[in-house]
Amino acid sequence: MRHSKSAPEVNAGSMADIAFLLLMFFLVTSAIPKDNGFNRKLPSECPPNEDCSKEINDRNILRLAINSNDGIMVNNEIVSISDLKDITKKFVDNNGDGTCDYCQGEKSASSSDHPKKAVLSLQAGKQSSYNQFIAVQDELTKAYYELRNDYTNKILKKPSDELSENEIKKLKEAYPFVLSETETK
Repeated sequence: MRHSKSAPEVNAGSMADIAFLLLMFFLVTSAIPKDNGFNRKLPSECPPNEDCSKEINDRNILRLAINSNDGIMVNNEIVSISDLKDITKKFVDNNGDGTCDYCQGEKSASSSDHPKKAVLSLQAGKQSSYNQFIAVQDELTKAYYELRNDYTNKILKKPSDELSENEIKKLKEAYPFVLSETETK
C-alpha cells in the first residue's frame, strides 16, 4: 500500500469576502483630495453679431505674465499677487475715451478705453506652478466681481442676489470678462 502525501488544502472561500471588506475599509477611511480650480465657461470662437477680425487697440490690453519662478509681471513690470486685483480694476474701469457713464476710472491714457473694450492677456510659463496660475485667475475674478458688485449697488440699486436674468445679462455686458490665455514662448 502506498501512502500518498497530499498537502492540506486551505479553505479559500472567505478570501473574496476579506478582499471586499479591505476594499470597503480603504474607500471609507481614505480622503480624496479636492482639486483646486475655477469654474469658467469658455466662450465660442466668435460671439454672434461680433466682428472678431478687427484689431484691438494696444492700450485696451492688460498683459499679464507668470514666469517660471512664479513671478507676476503686468505690462513688463513685476508686481505682487496682492496688487493684481487693484491693478486690474483700475485698468478695466478706466473710462479712457469718456463714453462710460457708470465707470469710476481716472481716464488714464495708458489704460483701457471702456470696460467693454478691455482685454486681459495672461501668459504662463512652462515651469510656472498650477497654484500660482490659479491664484492669478482668482485675483482677476475678484476684480471683476468687485466691479460688477459696485455696478449692481450704484446703477441697478439692488443686492446681487435679487437680480433678474435680464439684469444679470446687463451686468455682464457692462463688465464683460474677456481673458486671453497663452503659453509663454
